[in-house]
Amino acid sequence: MPPCPECSGTYTYEMGALLVCPECGHEWPPATGEPAEASGERVVKDSVGNVLADGDTVTVVKGLKVKGSTSGIKAGTKVRNIRLVDGVDGHDIDCKIEGFGAMQLKSSVVRKV
Repeated sequence: MPPCPECSGTYTYEMGALLVCPECGHEWPPATGEPAEASGERVVKDSVGNVLADGDTVTVVKGLKVKGSTSGIKAGTKVRNIRLVDGVDGHDIDCKIEGFGAMQLKSSVVRKV
């Protein structure tokens, strides 16, 4: 298996039609004859494999710590009207969470409602 293109992890495995890195959660299609960006559209999936789109409502599936806050985001928190972005360190969802404000989340910690 090829190493992860995000973190260079060596423990990648195949899940369906994608390769997955258990260290950082990055998912990517296996290398084919054409470059991955030639398809033109980036696909973002949630923690269970559902395809996400701008404007979707998602639920946080595990408790998250927030820097600068004494309390974190609890599992089960609904996040409405998400936007998909090319974020830093795998944070590919831009959203507003009531009580916390604007922030970015990883798609691997949310589930589509």
